[in-house]
Amino acid sequence: MSEERVRRRTGGRSARVRRAVLDATLRAVAEQGPDAVSVPEIARRAGVHETSVYRRWGTREHLVVDALLAYSEEQLRIPDTGTLRGDLIAFSDSLAAYLDTPFGKALVRSMAAAADGQTLAESREEFWTSRFDLARTMIDRAVARGELPEDTDPAFLLETLIAPLHFRALLTRRPVDGHRTARLVDLLLADHPS
Repeated sequence: MSEERVRRRTGGRSARVRRAVLDATLRAVAEQGPDAVSVPEIARRAGVHETSVYRRWGTREHLVVDALLAYSEEQLRIPDTGTLRGDLIAFSDSLAAYLDTPFGKALVRSMAAAADGQTLAESREEFWTSRFDLARTMIDRAVARGELPEDTDPAFLLETLIAPLHFRALLTRRPVDGHRTARLVDLLLADHPS
């Protein structure tokens, strides 16, 4: 067998196993919360041996973070509309739609309700750092275009944008419409002039 054929077949199986494990993890987190997820249960759900899960992810916490990041990256792509306002509205609309799905609600609520042990706290920090690193691209582009001052704090701006959306999803449990996201972005940008 050629080396290229072996590599393709292995990569294909590896990708299928990764997808099956991540999907099983997401379902388990949504159903039970991150504290109740176990590697043996995930392996059973995914139809793989638990040593495969441990070999790839090492810990349950790394597995949960990887599953949530992969899902977030698929569902919450970083837009590039050409303007900061357009990017933030598109991003907010996407986040609001995600938070309004049964699966999105279950994931966010289970993560919010999870116990704050050191390992889970570190995993949560890893998740949010990764998400902010991706989303800050919108802010960096806006600074380069002159839409925001160079000393803009990307994390603060993004936290200010997403906090009301999470508030509605977690506390008031009301959906967010596009009109509300546009108003939220306009309010935020009025406080961050270029």
